[in-house]
Amino acid sequence: MNPLHVVILAAGQGSRMKSALPKVLHGVAGRPMLHHVIGTAKQLGAETIHTVIGHGADQVKAVTPETSVNWVVQSEQLGTGHAVAQVLPDLPDDARVLVLYGDVPLTRVETLEAMVAELDERALALLTVTLDDPGGYGRIVRNDADQVTSIVEQKDATESQRAIREVNTGILAVSAKHLKNWLPTLSNANAQGEYYLTDIIAMAVDHGLSISVAQPGNAYEVQGVNNRLQLAELERWYQRREADRLMTEGATLADPARIDVRGDLTIGNDILIDVNVVFEGKVSIGSGVSIGPGCVIKDARIADGAQIKAHSVIEGATIGANAQIGPFARLRPGTELAADTKVGNFVETKKTVVGEGSKINHLSYVGDASLGRNVNVGAGTITCNYDGVNKFRTEIGDGVFVGSNTSLVAPVSISADATIGAGSTITRDVADSELAVARGRQRNISGWERPKKSD
Repeated sequence: MNPLHVVILAAGQGSRMKSALPKVLHGVAGRPMLHHVIGTAKQLGAETIHTVIGHGADQVKAVTPETSVNWVVQSEQLGTGHAVAQVLPDLPDDARVLVLYGDVPLTRVETLEAMVAELDERALALLTVTLDDPGGYGRIVRNDADQVTSIVEQKDATESQRAIREVNTGILAVSAKHLKNWLPTLSNANAQGEYYLTDIIAMAVDHGLSISVAQPGNAYEVQGVNNRLQLAELERWYQRREADRLMTEGATLADPARIDVRGDLTIGNDILIDVNVVFEGKVSIGSGVSIGPGCVIKDARIADGAQIKAHSVIEGATIGANAQIGPFARLRPGTELAADTKVGNFVETKKTVVGEGSKINHLSYVGDASLGRNVNVGAGTITCNYDGVNKFRTEIGDGVFVGSNTSLVAPVSISADATIGAGSTITRDVADSELAVARGRQRNISGWERPKKSD
């Protein structure tokens, strides 16, 4: 089969967004709209992805670290036909060309695969949608045999044509050889004074090509974004679609309208997710996991049976089976919790490995540390890992008991079964089974009078 080249039109200013940010960089589900479209093109197996940019071109390129993208600049925005024409020198004659839009982010891969499956030099593939209110869209004109003959833009349509409910999505696919013949002949003699890509439909009919029409499963797949209201509408549709997927795959959602998936979330069975939970990046969750309200989980792996209690923040962490987190815990990147561990309320960890059965129950900061098995860290414990310039590690062996309000000044090593007395500041290594107490001598002063307020 001939190679597939995808052309993404992303040069528009998007003035109705009322933003200094180029329209295609506004986000849906935590990703710029353009990145959704590039991701779809990659899943289709495109040999080359050509992205036509104009307004804010440098900004678009700066936040799109895709080495596979061929950037093409449209210095003047003279219409969709003119935009695609900028790519013609980069298209091989034998390529199948699929035209997508940077502000139409949620078209499913399956929809596009079905559209281009049988595409060859004798056909043009067109994606249309039937709307209750077709206002503003180009209408699909068919003959008495129900064959597509042309697309007419609303401003150029007659009264009878405006009554047509089948409309153009702008998404089409055709041989590069035909594009090279047709695009240079486009005219801008229309109400907009632009070169319409849609005019090639009539050209295809005149040259005897068949027009193959496909439609999406849902109109939201082909909805473009021109303002923030439409952006919010797409966001809600995307999140509802993700909620439906999760419930189908084995999750119970306390409220499907109050979950946000902003990345790649995979789950096991019997998951319970409470309200207002946000998932970002790549997250995998095992079976039997429960997640309390208000949690934010990013780039994390959570094993079977773990409990994530309310308002915990987890980023770049690995959580073992049956671990208990929170409430109000913060696990920062590099945290690795083994099975049956506990990180309790108002505990923060960073670059810390916690061994099986160990507990950091409350009000502690443990960073740049390794904890063995069955360690107990008392409330208010801090690993003092930073001297203002460099970071140092704290090593804690199996079975260590750390008393409350302890400061462990790294680099320091606490060996197996040692005990640290509450309120200690530990600056030297502690050997196996030793008791370390490092605090000032207590003085009890008899006859001391409390200060009194002056008159």
